[in-house]
Amino acid sequence: MVGQVASQLDPNRKRPLGMPATVVVTMAIVFGLMHISHVSAQSNPNFEVATIRPSKPDAQGKGFGARGRQFKTFNTSLADLISYAYGCHPKQLIGAPDWVNTEKYDITAQTDGEVPAGRQQLKVLWQNLIAQRFKLAFHHDKKELSVYVLRVAKTGPKLTKSEGDPNGLPTQGFRQFGALKVQNATMGEFANQILQNTVLDRPVVDQTGLAGRWDFALNWTPDDSQFASLGAKMPPSSDAADAPPNLFTAIQEQIGLKLESGRALTDVLVIDNVERPTDN
Repeated sequence: MVGQVASQLDPNRKRPLGMPATVVVTMAIVFGLMHISHVSAQSNPNFEVATIRPSKPDAQGKGFGARGRQFKTFNTSLADLISYAYGCHPKQLIGAPDWVNTEKYDITAQTDGEVPAGRQQLKVLWQNLIAQRFKLAFHHDKKELSVYVLRVAKTGPKLTKSEGDPNGLPTQGFRQFGALKVQNATMGEFANQILQNTVLDRPVVDQTGLAGRWDFALNWTPDDSQFASLGAKMPPSSDAADAPPNLFTAIQEQIGLKLESGRALTDVLVIDNVERPTDN
């Protein structure tokens, strides 16, 4: 599972260590990674040091990794970083220049002896880095957008209550495209980190009403509209009798939820200022 290996990044940035060559590096999208200890929270934490370099022009995929108090990204755009740090889809960024989506960076950042006490503190670390190094400033607004809505199906949820740390980070990762394992995740984290920012082409609104943290697996056959944010191209659908169903059917049959398309008034981030990163 990628969530188990993504804390070790190949120095050549081809794929996370331990991942088969046939599985593209684009799977290492999870911030809920292994080897993260919990410490007392700081109100406004900052990375002690951060290095930002342009990615290699021929780099494939993208990824995030963590080990102890060191955090890395490779081949990630500023839009990717904003999406994680603020829990939004790139389509919720309004007024951003083209380079925010197209220019890619490798980032190595390190805390000053402590590591994040939870996902929210980790997000604040990245928010502060983006503000300091990319001079990002924005304001919130509302706009009607095409979205997917995640709800509980009539059958009721088919999920297992997690026995993990209720204040801890989730582990969410893929063995391959369409083979997902989730541990210790809220429905919001599943909707936001996986469905919205990794798999689907539009924002996802969590309306399940399910509190707490959950463990589950999901297996489906992706179509060519999915994983586009990773630069991945899906193979043709299999005609095999034992091929997994499509995502919408799999979500309903396997975990008792349903994913529906629609339009909704959605929070957007209107960019007031952004600049290419300052020198290291």
